[in-house]
Amino acid sequence: MLVLFFLFYFVFQSTFIMSNEDYLKDISEIKNLMNKSSRFISLSGLSGILAGIYALIGAAATYWLVETYSNGTLYIFHGKVFWLCMVVLAAVAFFSIVTGIILTTRKAKKNNEKIWDSSSKRLLINFLVPLVVGGIYCLIILSQGRYGQTAGLMLVFYGLALVSASKYSLGDIKYLGYTEIILGLIASYYPGYGFWLWVLGFGIMHIVYGTWMYFKYDR
Repeated sequence: MLVLFFLFYFVFQSTFIMSNEDYLKDISEIKNLMNKSSRFISLSGLSGILAGIYALIGAAATYWLVETYSNGTLYIFHGKVFWLCMVVLAAVAFFSIVTGIILTTRKAKKNNEKIWDSSSKRLLINFLVPLVVGGIYCLIILSQGRYGQTAGLMLVFYGLALVSASKYSLGDIKYLGYTEIILGLIASYYPGYGFWLWVLGFGIMHIVYGTWMYFKYDR
């Protein structure tokens, strides 16, 4: 009788443990499905790396333009130099966006995910609102000739855009956003170092972030 009792006890325990494990597994699968339905997770780490490289190339071109045509100062832009720098900045943004779209689309297809759905729409809206507002504000500052403040403002608004968008994508994005905000605040306090902090934020940090995301999610 005692043997039967212990046999029944062990069978019951095994069944109970297996049921718990199955229950936890089901909960985990449901959680993953909910995350996938509410977040756009096909962002490419490689696009972050390339965006950082584009930023470094653009910064080098801008530095050369200013050194060559503005008497060796990074603080004063005049006429042709200013507009050439704006063209370089626009080119960096254009190639970064195009590269991001191409690589993200390829990753989404590989993962059998839609590139344009409710989650990607929410991601885009939350990213663009602070970015567009920041871009307009930077143009106002530039039109007033306060060039030293633009690097800090660009970093801060870009960081805010990343933090806002992280709610609808990979949560790791917010850490890059916090870093950009901190660098932007430092650049605002020390405008003389704005150019180099811009290089650090948009160039080096993008490469570091993109590499981390690539090895964490893309491989």
